[in-house]
Amino acid sequence: MIKIYYSFKACTLFSLILLCSVTAFSQTNLSREKAAAIAVAELKSQMELQKAKSTIDWAAKQITYKNYTLKFTTQIFGDKPADGRSLYISLHGGGGTTAAENDQQWENQKRLYKLKEGVYFVPRSPANTWNMWHDYPMDQLISEVVKGEIVMDNVNPDKVYVMGYSAGGDGVFQLAPRLADYWAAAAMMAGHPGDAQILNLKNIPFDAFVGGKDAAYHRNELVAQWGLRMDSLAKVYPGSFIHETHVYPDMPHWMNRKDTIAVPWLASFTRNALPKDVIWIQDDILRDQFYWLGTPIESAKQGLKVHVAVTGNTINIIENQDEVLYLYLNDDLLNLDKKVSVTINGKKVFNKNVPRNAEVIKQSIAARLDKSLIFSGKLIIKNGQVSTL
Repeated sequence: MIKIYYSFKACTLFSLILLCSVTAFSQTNLSREKAAAIAVAELKSQMELQKAKSTIDWAAKQITYKNYTLKFTTQIFGDKPADGRSLYISLHGGGGTTAAENDQQWENQKRLYKLKEGVYFVPRSPANTWNMWHDYPMDQLISEVVKGEIVMDNVNPDKVYVMGYSAGGDGVFQLAPRLADYWAAAAMMAGHPGDAQILNLKNIPFDAFVGGKDAAYHRNELVAQWGLRMDSLAKVYPGSFIHETHVYPDMPHWMNRKDTIAVPWLASFTRNALPKDVIWIQDDILRDQFYWLGTPIESAKQGLKVHVAVTGNTINIIENQDEVLYLYLNDDLLNLDKKVSVTINGKKVFNKNVPRNAEVIKQSIAARLDKSLIFSGKLIIKNGQVSTL
């Protein structure tokens, strides 16, 4: 007989190692039920943290990010629906002019639209520049606006809309595609499209308005051309690129409130948070995530394109110009209890189970507080190879 003796200290060390290994395993190979329970607890915790911050911001009616301050006003219309309020972020005109002129445009925007239901959120741009609504750090500020409204006014992140007039319309042209995963729909009034990435609008409805006599910066011509491009894309991708384009022949820059029909149009849509077919082109302000796609910010570059689609439990990477591509997954997008296949240019390169991971859950909740964009699995695509987190 062989007798084996362990010292208490050695046994304790062994037990701790075993316990840590089991704990680590339990956090990276979660059942669907365990992942859901972690998500509920983490969302509650993160919302409490956000509420403490936003209570101060909403009392002061301003959000500060680094050296930038976004002042704002809110009006609440109608009764709160069971699934949460809608949020309309309405961007004022002005632009590269005096602070006084932009202040006046802000005041005008506060009175411009009325809602049947929802929070009418009117920010004052933190800058007095021509690109005030789409330059750094508007993405970060918009994110804080949405997270703040989720906890302060019980806004449903699937019912968030962006709209804007003149320079605010310029902002909508840029922010609607760049932050498409935030919006249920967008409405642009009397703006200029510039270099906006139209393909990113594949999964959000877009309404455009311009006066036929609004010839400054060729707005009338360019908005009409934008509408024709949307018409073509809607034919190429049936069911996508939902849009309307309104050119009022006798109207100048001020459309005499004809554009107010945008409000009920916007309200008729809810966000498709997990579209099965996504096109993502990086803008001049870089992002590390777009819907369920991601990339390291340090390797992101303007103009890089990704096109990925899901069919059943297969992810088809149709085009990928990113050096590293992340695929964030959950059980609403596909079935993580089954093997997930990945094809690149039609060739299957992966066919395995993707483990649910507590860290992925926590990171996605902290980033957005968005109940519809909570992910539990992550795939990493690099050099044609696929790996799990």
